[in-house]
Parts: sequence; structure tokens; C-alpha cells
Amino acid sequence: MVSFIVPAYNEEFELPRTLAAIRDAAGDQQHEIIVVDDASSDRTAAVAAAAGAKVVSINRRQIAAARNAGAQQARGEILFFVDADTRINSLHVSGALDAIAKGYAGGSARVEAHGPIPLWGRILLRTFCALYLGMKLGAGAFLFTTRKNFEAVGGFDETLFVSEEVWFSLAIKKLGQFTILREPIITSGRKLRMYSAGQILCRFLLIVLRGRRGVTSRDGLDLWYDGKRETGSTTI
Repeated sequence: MVSFIVPAYNEEFELPRTLAAIRDAAGDQQHEIIVVDDASSDRTAAVAAAAGAKVVSINRRQIAAARNAGAQQARGEILFFVDADTRINSLHVSGALDAIAKGYAGGSARVEAHGPIPLWGRILLRTFCALYLGMKLGAGAFLFTTRKNFEAVGGFDETLFVSEEVWFSLAIKKLGQFTILREPIITSGRKLRMYSAGQILCRFLLIVLRGRRGVTSRDGLDLWYDGKRETGSTTI
């Protein structure tokens, strides 16, 4: 049994394709899908239930808390964390299972954005992949590990509203090797379409300057928490 945990806030448009992709990726592998609906005001919970996913409802508006809530309800010995706007395929599942079988403590994958995005966005994403993933840090849109390792590190740090995947990756790496799968996940490029380069760089610069205290509340983190969504043809 493997468990796919999908944190979601107002994701009724992206979620059906994400869940369908997970089902296809899992194939014959025994699995469950848990959608953690974190205070959505749209039909996220209904869409998830209609697709056959188990729905866990919380009211935290925090990504780390949503992932932890899903893991607490999961029955699988291997946990996959997949964002609600992200598509995986069978190579991600088989690659992760193979890595775990070989003794890796956990891992993530390279990232590609779907849909038209500005040139600066493509440069930013490639730079991110080269530097961030080059340091063997997991992208929050897709992470995997064993239940044993998840519990050993205490899950995701709920004092953090962003960058929780960084600290989670570092904690997992203390238990063993952390791998980055070559097959890229496909995630929505909506942030790169809905925000300017200046807005994105400013948010990241503020986090760097403020350090940990800049990520312990939602203040100034509108890039992650303002809830802006696309509902048009750019969805995957």
C-alpha cells in the first residue's frame, strides 16, 4: 500500500486532472489517495469525493499542517505528497519505489511548468532546478518517503508557512540518501503568469532578509496564501 496525500485549498478546477494522473501513475500498485481540504470555499471536497479520494477536512490554511493531517490518516508504508496542481506519471511512482527499495530515505523530482509562461519565468524555473534541486532539496509539489522516516523526523514543521519542504528534506537527508528523480513532474505555471517578476523576487528577497521569522506566519506570504486561481484553458 502506498498513500498519495494531496493538500488542497480552492482547487476544484485543477484537482480532477491531478487525481486522474495519480490513478494512472499508480496503475496496479495498491494505493489510496487522501485529499486534505484546508478550509476551501469552493467544491474542492465534493470534487475529491466524487473522484474516489478520501477527504480530510481541516481549517488551518497552512501547507505543512495539511500534509501532516493527510499523513496521519494514511495507511500506506510509503507516502507521496503531491500538490493539487501537479501531475505525476508512472515513472515517478516506479522511480520512487525503486529508490526506497535501494535504501534511499526519500526524494523528489525535477520540475517543469505547464502552459505559457514569460521568458523570465522559464529562466527562473531552470535556475531553481539547477541550484535548489542540485543541493538535493525536495520540491514541495512532489515528495516521497517512508512512513517510518516521516515519523522519525516528526513530519513537516508546522511553525513554518513556507519553506517547510526545505527543512523536511534536510531532516530526511540525515536518515539516508535523498534522490531527485530525472523524470520531471508537471506543475501549473500559474504563479509565473499571475505575478510579475518583481513581485516574485520581492517576496523571496523579503524571506531571505527576514530569515525564519519571515515564514512563521502568513504575513507577507500572499504569493502562497492569497488563493488566486486560474479557471481557464491554461489548466493542465
